[in-house]
Amino acid sequence: MIGNAPFFVVGLLFLAGLVAIFMEKNLIKIAVAISIISSAVNLFLVALGYRAGGTIPVHYLAGEETLMVLPTPQAMTLTAIVIALATTALLLSLIMLVYRHYGTLDVDEIRRLRG
Repeated sequence: MIGNAPFFVVGLLFLAGLVAIFMEKNLIKIAVAISIISSAVNLFLVALGYRAGGTIPVHYLAGEETLMVLPTPQAMTLTAIVIALATTALLLSLIMLVYRHYGTLDVDEIRRLRG
């Protein structure tokens, strides 16, 4: 029914994140790009676990012969969301320290001031 549309969206999000990482000079925008890539990976995991006509992966509610979606990618996605939250918090705290030390968020200016 949905075909390959989620995988196409994953590719677009991942590509947009990579382009932003390599093209942007502001550290906050780079952090947002890393978050976009993380969201693309989460969408990819959910799309891998999708089954057409599948129900929720709770066995006692579904019955023996009912087709269910795969629960493992859902669990991996929840884990990845928690890891991405911690990584983003650490990244933003490091960006705050860089701003306090150098007074700028521009990558080229920070490289120039490194001395």
